Amino acid sequence: MTNPDSWRKSSYSGGGDGNECVEIATTPTHAAVRDSKAPARATLTFPAGAFAVFVEGIKSGGWPGR
Repeated sequence: MTNPDSWRKSSYSGGGDGNECVEIATTPTHAAVRDSKAPARATLTFPAGAFAVFVEGIKSGGWPGR
């Protein structure tokens, strides 16, 4: 999952230099998320099913602050 080609930038990265951006890398079993401004720092890794539920919750407005 650490292969640079496997990371893709969020389509919601903001305007200009995209300084409000996350990147994601996926495999059939896991999803990883990192800060695009500091890719060498901590990466959050989730089981694929849990990440899918998280993303759907955000899309449906079920996440606080959204």
